[in-house]
Amino acid sequence: GGFGGPAGEQMAVEGEQIAIEADGVATALNEADSVIIIPGYGMAVAQAQQGVAELTRKLRAAGKEVRFAIHPVAGRLPGHMNVLLAEAKVPYDIVLEMDEINDDFPDTDVAIVIGSNDIVNPAAQDDPNSPIAGMPVLECWKAKQVFVSKRGQGTGYSGIENPLFFKDNTRMFYGDAKASIDKLLPMID
Repeated sequence: GGFGGPAGEQMAVEGEQIAIEADGVATALNEADSVIIIPGYGMAVAQAQQGVAELTRKLRAAGKEVRFAIHPVAGRLPGHMNVLLAEAKVPYDIVLEMDEINDDFPDTDVAIVIGSNDIVNPAAQDDPNSPIAGMPVLECWKAKQVFVSKRGQGTGYSGIENPLFFKDNTRMFYGDAKASIDKLLPMID
């Protein structure tokens, strides 16, 4: 039944989204040695890039490895994220393209997703009936812990549910991205 047609239904997403507050995210970041930040359109909309740059400075000052993973279609135009990060004075040598950094997630303590949805959706690999099946995605779920900064429980731009949000190692950091990062900054030592 349903409207899936002969191709079959999309896989149902099991489990629940578990929220976390700023102090929990800060604790994980303070304990981490390596961090990968994945920016998306939500970072641009919230104008959170200055806060993200400041977070990056603080983490690097504490001796942590911090890098950015840029998906080719992050944002609304190619290069959108690179431009925003450059304007916010993030060093360009820590801003890496997807194919340069995707293999590094399994060795990463914390991945932070800021306002991205489809480009971090494991259904692209796991669900042949997903509308994004076969799309290259950033494999952030392979990091030890994942924090997703997003406004609310909605499905985002495409309307596709994202199984990443329900994984055991993912926590949802709800709220406006800029406000969320600003809350986090004083807690990073």
